[in-house]
Amino acid sequence: MPDDQDLLDTTVRRRDFLRLAGLGTGALLTGAVPASAAAQAAAHLGSSPVNPGRARPSSHVIVIGAGAWGAFTSWQLRKAGSKVTLIDQYGAANSRSTSGDETRGIRSSYGDRTVTPELWTDWARQSIARWTEFDAEHAKRFGTRYFFTTGDVIFREKPESFTTRTQELWTAQGVKFEVLTADEARFRWPQIASEGNGVVLYEPDAGVARARDAVQAAVALGREAGVNIRIGRVTPGPIRNGRMDGITLGDGTRLTADAYVFCCGPWSAKLFPEELRARTQVPIGHVCYFGTPLGNDRFTYPNIPSFNVPGATGWTTLPVDSRGFRVRGSIAPPPPPRVVGSDDDPPPPPPQAAAPEARQQDPDLSSRWSNQDRIDGSRRILQKYFPAMADAPLLETRSCHYEISANRNFIVDHLPGADNAWIAGMGQAEGFKFSIVLGEYIAARVTGTLGDPMIAAAFKFPTTTYDAPPAGTGSRDEDAA
Repeated sequence: MPDDQDLLDTTVRRRDFLRLAGLGTGALLTGAVPASAAAQAAAHLGSSPVNPGRARPSSHVIVIGAGAWGAFTSWQLRKAGSKVTLIDQYGAANSRSTSGDETRGIRSSYGDRTVTPELWTDWARQSIARWTEFDAEHAKRFGTRYFFTTGDVIFREKPESFTTRTQELWTAQGVKFEVLTADEARFRWPQIASEGNGVVLYEPDAGVARARDAVQAAVALGREAGVNIRIGRVTPGPIRNGRMDGITLGDGTRLTADAYVFCCGPWSAKLFPEELRARTQVPIGHVCYFGTPLGNDRFTYPNIPSFNVPGATGWTTLPVDSRGFRVRGSIAPPPPPRVVGSDDDPPPPPPQAAAPEARQQDPDLSSRWSNQDRIDGSRRILQKYFPAMADAPLLETRSCHYEISANRNFIVDHLPGADNAWIAGMGQAEGFKFSIVLGEYIAARVTGTLGDPMIAAAFKFPTTTYDAPPAGTGSRDEDAA
């Protein structure tokens, strides 16, 4: 764990980041601000006056949703002096939640971002520091660990815009990384079949966070600080004269507060269909956890890094709970051999993807079972890159919905027409990673600190909508499920 000076340095970096995060995140999501503007904006980020009509630190705030964003937001609100009630319909980090899986990867390889990727990279680096700090502060008292510095290795057969741009970003920002040859990678990690890869990039201080446990820890810390935790399904109250008039729980209990913060992830469009359904998609992602070989710790932390290969990401078994070797993604099966007709016959058309079922678009009703095709595709990842695990037993599959807004932005803004109700969501399959800093930002906004107007504008409710019905496909981002 870091020593005292490391923690001091991290805290200073965190304070610097919190001054810049508003501008940085908004700029990267909108493309409106170049990276060089961040330093120029630092002087005035905290100078905006408190907004009239917002919740003050002494107010009562109800946070709906005890996922990663809601857990950290409620804790930060309570530390700021607000009375806080946190409500979740199933409980913190439950099996339906986006942050209910076992682990999430924390890395800064964002060369594939089309909008100001330099700011995604910087922001992710700050998140790595914050997760390290969180682990140092709280792991001992809870008797466990929440963040593991595994390192992350990227393999590609030849340079791609993703790898080239990632390397450029790391170089420009002074990020520690290594460019390896396939032979060097094989020497370090002989358990990875690295031959044939002309590009190998290694980020040594990337890591893996234990998602479900970290969310539950944040909820526990909030409870210890005085957050009132309740279980119940929330129905938003009517909006009268520009304000939400309470909420109602499933048992009929009506609750009122000075402000309401809806951190509901893929449930957001269910709670506010008129405002969000056309602006939100809720894909579902699947992962597999495979058992590592008996008596062999080569696939267990700290002996192998997390990985990014074409079609998949994943990481090592963490010995604190040994859930398994995680694979998200797959390799398609080879085409079947042609046994009829001549070489001049055209190949048969590919099968059409089935339209997603309505139930599979609903986070309450969707089946979270991974079918055999997904499992077989993940096993082909093992066969190609981790041959010693080609026949590894499948321990479990996990899946989750995540939400993507039409403008690919986070939302931290008032519900349209309600000055005392907030929407905080649209994690873009990256939400967990940044929840540890977003909780502070959301709490500051709710209690009246506008911060930089540019970030407030970037996180406003999207005006664009999707032209087509929500798709049922996932994202490559490992943050989702």
